[in-house]
Amino acid sequence: MKAPKGKYAWTATVGEKGQIVIPKQAREVFDIHPGDTLLLLGDERRGIAIPPKGTFAELYDMTYGERGGDDD
Repeated sequence: MKAPKGKYAWTATVGEKGQIVIPKQAREVFDIHPGDTLLLLGDERRGIAIPPKGTFAELYDMTYGERGGDDD
């Protein structure tokens, strides 16, 4: 079965220390490099999601970013 364009599926094994290795193809597709910080989101019913790189920065900016020069 061929996956729809832009859709992927990989598997990863959890090691003894709870670490997983992101498959090489996934790292290439999503431009993930050693030292990058990834955001993991969890839902007990739906599972774990790893949003695209940069999502953390966007959320940070939305939460703590500049408010248009309204400094107190």
